[in-house]
Amino acid sequence: MRWMILFIAVCWLLEPGTLLPDSVRSGSAYAASAVAKPSAPVHASLACAACHQLGGIYSDPASSVNRVSGCAGCHQEHGRIFDHAMATRTAEKNFVKRSYGKFDSRFFTKNCNSCHVTGCRDCHGSGHAVTRPAVKECQLCHKGYYTGWDYSGRAPREDNMRYQRGIAVNGETFLKMLPDVHYSAGMSCGSCHSMSSLSQGRKSSKKCLDCHTPSLNVIEHKIAAHMERLECYACHSSWAPQEYGSFFLRFRDLKQKEGFNLKQGPDPEYLSTAYLRMQDAPPLGINDRGKVSPIRPQFISYYTDIMTARNKGPENTLLAAEWRAFFPHTVQRGTVTCEQCHENPRRFLLEPESQRIYQLQKDGMSLTSFWDQQGQKVVNGSFMTSSRFRSMSDRKPSYTKAYIQKWKSFLKRVESSSQK
Repeated sequence: MRWMILFIAVCWLLEPGTLLPDSVRSGSAYAASAVAKPSAPVHASLACAACHQLGGIYSDPASSVNRVSGCAGCHQEHGRIFDHAMATRTAEKNFVKRSYGKFDSRFFTKNCNSCHVTGCRDCHGSGHAVTRPAVKECQLCHKGYYTGWDYSGRAPREDNMRYQRGIAVNGETFLKMLPDVHYSAGMSCGSCHSMSSLSQGRKSSKKCLDCHTPSLNVIEHKIAAHMERLECYACHSSWAPQEYGSFFLRFRDLKQKEGFNLKQGPDPEYLSTAYLRMQDAPPLGINDRGKVSPIRPQFISYYTDIMTARNKGPENTLLAAEWRAFFPHTVQRGTVTCEQCHENPRRFLLEPESQRIYQLQKDGMSLTSFWDQQGQKVVNGSFMTSSRFRSMSDRKPSYTKAYIQKWKSFLKRVESSSQK
């Protein structure tokens, strides 16, 4: 009996974590020790000096300060990532300079510097546990109004605090939307945006037709103009976040913020909000490849200095009305119906005055309409001309024939599903 008691005591003492305090045993450190150890990091076999070659500014081998000297020794071509738009942010800085920077020279530093590439570890993990970035790592920066969130079915909520509810990821709440079909299939961002392509300054390593062959059984694919003049995602993007009227309110006296129940941004001197947010199929224009593409406001930017406005100064000053052709990452197999493009002038910013709902000028804004090309521009392309839209919307016999065929295909699907 004594030997049995001794045996039990020894087993108890050898149990992992038995001698640890409760606070540690129940915490993450103990939990980590209780599971199988992960495989060794990819760089585990390297000597320390292989990456940590010099001191001073070179002590961090993955820092952009020294052009990632430790990483670039092996990954030579990847050092160029710091010349890419994601790192330089030249376009964004130039935009701020010609808009909000006219009123506040430090506007970019105050409001736009939260996502700043500091080194390889921003995407590839911290310390020595280097990994390939998954979608969630990309979305640390590619979130909100930037392309990236939409891929997994997220869209920005309204800025008023009463709408900041629901699940929060990295402190951000969002609308739950339909995710991209590629995301649902388990594809990561790197499936189309390889490190090599980004290092070379390209947006992607693959295009739609590198993987997909358009089926001629699809009526839209039989129309030569569609295949020659449209980007695939002009039809296959199911939705996109759009912000019409981006307002930045400046509070030199922070006490004046009382009554503005808006989500606080990165700088206490500013609050931002939007006149209107939408999440439907985006407008269409012409991109820099000369093809029909989704477009949306890069920013229709307004500025108000609250102190000045309350002293009878200007408010809602329009600083820029700039649109951008882009690729919404909300691809689906299906598309909108024919009349959503061919008979929809509003989608091409050719909205007739008789169909105008929002009366912006009565709200103290200088634009007549968000969906009127006058006073606005596409920074990386152009708007579709009214003459081209009229030609496109002319009900030629070929259009009528294809339209009827499309509706017949819908009816066949309904009939077949009813029989089941």
